[in-house]
Amino acid sequence: MTDLTADEARRIILRAQGFLGAAARAGGVPAMLRRVGAVQLDTISVLARSHELVAYARLGAVGRDAVARAYWDSPARAFEYWCHAACVLPIEQWPLYDFRRRAFRERRFRWHEVPPVVDKVLEQVRSDGPLTTADIGGSKNGGPWWDWSDTKIAIEWLLDIGEVVCTRRVGWRRVYELAERAVPAELLGLDLSDAECVTRLTGIAGRALGVATRADLADFTRVKGPHGALLDEALLSGAAGLVPVRVSGWPARRGGGAGGPNAWADPAALDGEPRGRHRTAPLSPFDSLIWERARAERVFGLNHRLEAYVPRDKRVHGYFAMPVLAGGRIIGRVDPAREGATLVARQVGFEPGARARDVTAMSDALWEAASWVGCTDVRVERVGTPELEAPLRAAVTRDPR
Repeated sequence: MTDLTADEARRIILRAQGFLGAAARAGGVPAMLRRVGAVQLDTISVLARSHELVAYARLGAVGRDAVARAYWDSPARAFEYWCHAACVLPIEQWPLYDFRRRAFRERRFRWHEVPPVVDKVLEQVRSDGPLTTADIGGSKNGGPWWDWSDTKIAIEWLLDIGEVVCTRRVGWRRVYELAERAVPAELLGLDLSDAECVTRLTGIAGRALGVATRADLADFTRVKGPHGALLDEALLSGAAGLVPVRVSGWPARRGGGAGGPNAWADPAALDGEPRGRHRTAPLSPFDSLIWERARAERVFGLNHRLEAYVPRDKRVHGYFAMPVLAGGRIIGRVDPAREGATLVARQVGFEPGARARDVTAMSDALWEAASWVGCTDVRVERVGTPELEAPLRAAVTRDPR
C-alpha cells in the first residue's frame, strides 16, 4: 500500500485534474473533457457560464467556439446527462449510464409525474426532430421555474430514460434528438449490467480525481443504495482499477483502523512525481476540483459554498465567489461582474496566511480573466482582507502590459 502526505495527494489531484504540467493541456478542450470525466452545467453566467470557466481554468484563453464544438457538435462528441449533477459527458460514456436510465424507467417519476403526452412527444421528435422545447410547446406553465409544462416534463423524462439525447444546444436551449439517430451505433449496441456500468464509472471517477475517498468517488456519479454497494464491490475486488492508499491527515476510512487505507488512487497517477507549472486561475464553484465541499476542505483547506441563493445581506464572499488557484493552493476568492469593458471585482478576499506573491497572483488572475472575456480594464470594489487592500489595488492599477 502506498503512503502519501496530504501535500503529495494534492499535487497528484492537481495533475489529474489538468492544473499541473504542460502535458495536461495537450489536446485542447476535447481532451480536457475526457481527462476530467464530467463537466457540470449551470444556468448562472457571470464572466462566462460554468462549463466555459472549467475549460478556461485549465487551458487559458481558449476560444468559446472551441468549447462549444467540444461539447456540442455534429457528429456528437459529448452528451448531457446526470452524473455528479447535470453534466456534459464524453459520448463514449453513453453506455455506462444504462444503470441510471433503467432506474428512472422503473420509477417513472423524478421531480414530476410523467404526463400522458409522453408518447405523443416522443413521436413528435421521431417525425420532426431534432427539436427544442419551444418546438414542442414550450417549457413552462407560466409559474415558477419548477412549474414545467407537460411537454417539458415529457421530453426531460425521455432524456432521463435514454429515448432522446441532447448532444447540441442552440443558444442555451437543449436540442433533443432520438438517441438512435444521435448516438453512434457501436455505443447503442452495448448492453451492460448495472455492475459493469458502476465499475467502469468508478474507474473514470478515480482517474479524474487522482486520489479520492470512497465518498468522493460516490459523489462523482451520485451513486447510493444498491449502486453504492456495486461501487464498493468494484473497489474491493480491484475491478475498478484503483488501488488503496493512505493519505496522512485525511480521515480514517469508515470501519477501518487508524493505520489502514483511507483513499483510493489511479495507479498511473502514482507513477512519478507531479512536475511542471501550476495554472493560476479563478475557479467556477462547480469545477470538479472543488465541487464537493468536504473534499475541497480536505484537499485545500477551503470552506466554500455558493452564495447565489443566499439573501444579499447574509452573503460572506459574494453572489458568485470564485476561488482563485495559484501555485497549487487556493489563495483567495473573487466575486466578479462585468460593466461594459470593465471586469469588476465586487469583492476580493484572501485566505489566511496570504503572502505578497498572492497579491500579484490575484492581480494576474483578474487581468487574464478580463482579457479572456474581452474586457480592457479591471476595477476592485471591496477587499475583505484589510492588510492586503492597498497592495492589491496598487497591483491591479499597474498596467499589466
